Amino acid sequence: MNKLKEYQEELTGKGAAEILAWALKEFGANRVILASSFSIEDQVLTDMLAKTSAGARIFTLDTGRQFQETYDVMQRSMDKYGIHYEVGVPAAEEVAALVARSGPNAMYEGLSQREACCDVRKMRPLAGILTGVDAWISGLRRDQAVTRKEMGIIEWDSRHGKYKISPLIDWSEEEVWHYIRDNGVPYNALYDRGFRSIGCAPCTRATDPGEDIRAGRWWWEDAEHKECGLHKKL
Repeated sequence: MNKLKEYQEELTGKGAAEILAWALKEFGANRVILASSFSIEDQVLTDMLAKTSAGARIFTLDTGRQFQETYDVMQRSMDKYGIHYEVGVPAAEEVAALVARSGPNAMYEGLSQREACCDVRKMRPLAGILTGVDAWISGLRRDQAVTRKEMGIIEWDSRHGKYKISPLIDWSEEEVWHYIRDNGVPYNALYDRGFRSIGCAPCTRATDPGEDIRAGRWWWEDAEHKECGLHKKL
């Protein structure tokens, strides 16, 4: 963590592709990894990484409750870029215990129940994957949610003891779509059906005109609670 201020100063003013190249050089291709949920932001970063380094590491968390369309864009990305994703999955016995204890739809019954599901299906697999790296890359943008307004290009993830890099933090949604279209980047077909932020199927819906980007995520909760824990600041 002692280099955080130095890194922040070094990355100020750099473009997303420059930040990715810097991360690969600074930490080494085997010690930095991109987290992908196959969002449009993650797909932009995947395209940039594929053009920067054939050996760059990318992981995804398969919670077991994804949309088929998410698996479809994963396959298209593997075919286009020759990627072999590292896949984090929850422990079968933990999922079994969770469902046996609370049922398959307990996430709708309260914040603590939903967070328990996210912990088993996302947070614990994430911790396992991050064990072997010094930094991880995310597709976070400040205008995605009120919980992300103060996030920077690089931060110290105190939960995991790693640097966390967000090359698109200052990008707009429009800029992301321009890149997607200009570069022929595969994207989730659900975006064409009114979805603007896509997670697990039970916790994601399309948004209505005028709603914010993450209104379709955990729509029964208050805006300040719309994080699964992966990107919650401590």
